[in-house]
Amino acid sequence: MFAKWLRENQVAAALLTVIRLYLGYSWLTAGYHKVVDGFDASGFLQGALAKSTGDHPAVQSWWATFLEGIAVPNAEIFSFLVAWGELLVGLGLIFGCLTTAAAFFGIIMNFAFLFSGTVSTNAQMVLLTIFILIAGYNAGKFGLDRYAAPFLRKLFKGKLGRNETIAS
Repeated sequence: MFAKWLRENQVAAALLTVIRLYLGYSWLTAGYHKVVDGFDASGFLQGALAKSTGDHPAVQSWWATFLEGIAVPNAEIFSFLVAWGELLVGLGLIFGCLTTAAAFFGIIMNFAFLFSGTVSTNAQMVLLTIFILIAGYNAGKFGLDRYAAPFLRKLFKGKLGRNETIAS
């Protein structure tokens, strides 16, 4: 019943817009500073690895293995992805354009930060993002999704229709 309200109610759409703007501003400001000032994730990644040892590690060993084997050797790529990812997630949420996709990629980054032992506002952002993901289209109803969603549905419906004809 709550999910239906989130997905269909006008009041819910308005509340989700406020949540979306808050999250978008948070992502945008974090990403903007990283893009403009430069960002090197190496220190963050090394810090996360340091939190994977001891009696009560904040970082699980499976995540530390990922960080050590993939993220640290490719810190330059991860730095770029985090900086621009935060900026683009922020823009998507603020403008309400591809809202669900922006929220999805935002929550992926939040979980990556949480897995790396950084709590900060990430848990709060995860909780708020869940509401946006459950609401789907209604979260971007007062945004560019109002115009983009029908266009994309029409575009992909045409593409699917041709594929179904070819397959049969």
